[in-house]
Amino acid sequence: MIYITVPDENDSLSQITINETDYNIRFTYNECYDYWSFGLYNSDEEPVVAMTRIVPNFPLFHFYSGGSLPDGVFGCISDTEKVGREAFNEGTAEFVFIPSDEMDE
Repeated sequence: MIYITVPDENDSLSQITINETDYNIRFTYNECYDYWSFGLYNSDEEPVVAMTRIVPNFPLFHFYSGGSLPDGVFGCISDTEKVGREAFNEGTAEFVFIPSDEMDE
């Protein structure tokens, strides 16, 4: 499992390498409705999945398919029903990538 730090910013772009492939990940916070969104982009900043709402304890790209997605699952682990602005800072939520081979264990 890879733990991914969500920056303490309302809109951020970070780089990550998964299975020897470079990606850009974007986190945005919607202040009006108090939720986070997540997007995955290739190294040329072209969208793999532009943005999807972060909900706890559910595979974020469950309804997406495509050859450019890394082999595994992105998700948010939390005991709360809602992931608000400070959830990642306060430690009540963690953002992760779980490679497929670890899900079989």
